[in-house]
Amino acid sequence: MTKLTFGALTILTVIANAPAAMAQDVAAGKTSFNKCLACHAIGEGAKNKVGPELNGLNGRKSGTAEGYSYSDANKNSGITWDEAVFKEYIKDPKAKIPGTKMAFAGIKNETEINNLWAYVSQFDKDGKIKQ
Repeated sequence: MTKLTFGALTILTVIANAPAAMAQDVAAGKTSFNKCLACHAIGEGAKNKVGPELNGLNGRKSGTAEGYSYSDANKNSGITWDEAVFKEYIKDPKAKIPGTKMAFAGIKNETEINNLWAYVSQFDKDGKIKQ
């Protein structure tokens, strides 16, 4: 009976700490986003730079950030951004969209990619953090 109680307490502890782990992922993703800051902005007041602003990326069609001049390859890619597409793209942008203007070698570390998505995907189209 003690093993069963201990097991149940362990599971409850893991569940209770899940939001804290998520917050750590977002914080690590924010740090990782520093690699993107030279070209991209995100959050309230974000504007296009060398690359488009990334607010509301999850669910947005590629090549549609208002006021940004995309390559034909990006505009015609048919991509709608979501977690799986982002994670594949960020590993090697030129392999995912041949002809893209994005000059970035990519991120290969899976944990860093997961953290970066946790950070980027929290922003809505207005740059506010989703509740």
